[in-house]
Amino acid sequence: MDIKTLSTIIGHVSSSTTLNVYAHVTDEMRRTAVKIDQGIGKADPPIERGVAPRKPAPSTFQARKGQRRKAGTGCVTQINEKLWEGRYSPVWPDGKKHPRNIYAHSEEECEKLLAKLIAEMKTEIAAEKERLKAEPKAG
Repeated sequence: MDIKTLSTIIGHVSSSTTLNVYAHVTDEMRRTAVKIDQGIGKADPPIERGVAPRKPAPSTFQARKGQRRKAGTGCVTQINEKLWEGRYSPVWPDGKKHPRNIYAHSEEECEKLLAKLIAEMKTEIAAEKERLKAEPKAG
């Protein structure tokens, strides 16, 4: 993205503000600039000083458990200290999702109720598919 567009998106009045805040010259950028200068201007290579490459600071990134579960297993969400919600949203033969929810006082109880709900809904979906197969087609 060009700097003018980025400045506008961020809300800076001037692109120089964006450049001053967000653009940093790295050692790799300096080495690339020297190579270009040597190629174009035929400049002598600079004398390498005994500067060891800087290691990046260790990341403080912490992986977060995702909200999505394996397809067909529903999802469980904690609503408050004493309430959990289980939700299952399968696609029915009519092509639409028909979500259903269950509620429990613990995550374990919610998982058990959700498994039972999923089994019941899969039975209902199978019965609906059979009903639609047996229904004479209008034509």
